[in-house]
Amino acid sequence: MTRKYELKQRAQSQAETRQRIVEATVALHTSLGPARTTISAIAERAGVQRLTVYRHFPDERSLFQACTRHSWAENPLPDPSAWAAVRDPEERLRVGLGEIYAFFRANEELTANVRRDLPDLPVMREVAAPYAQRWEDILNALDRGWKARGHRRKLLSAVIGHAVEFETWRSLARRQGLEDVEVVELMVSLARGVQA
Repeated sequence: MTRKYELKQRAQSQAETRQRIVEATVALHTSLGPARTTISAIAERAGVQRLTVYRHFPDERSLFQACTRHSWAENPLPDPSAWAAVRDPEERLRVGLGEIYAFFRANEELTANVRRDLPDLPVMREVAAPYAQRWEDILNALDRGWKARGHRRKLLSAVIGHAVEFETWRSLARRQGLEDVEVVELMVSLARGVQA
């Protein structure tokens, strides 16, 4: 019985160490960015040795995957399937952008750092592929059901694509000082103007 208890306690200790490493990495990715985060900094922040980090995460891919899963569990991406019940495309855009901008606000620092570093980190781009797919699903959900056709339709899709960009939100909310609800209404008005 003692042996079983010791094994269980050891497994729990390893899981806690792994979690500390993941949380330390996410915190450093948030404050510094993935490209500027070193294994030494992760080990120091997690209170472990560098070798312990490598024992739990032998390569960048496994570390990035664990961090991505942790981040998404803590701060889920907006779910476009929840907007399917909203038939009016303008109202769907309003609801969707409200959720998207709330997500951006809650994850601004990490999002900015990851977007900055992504072009230089091929492994991270690979790990982030499902994230990119979710944004495509979001864009498709918001782009559906509008009455515009032809060139106006092309312009409307461009407006919606622009509206869901992190940089659009950041420019209007941070640099121009608008509240999120104002950014939403501005983007909806722009879409409505193109649709007319």
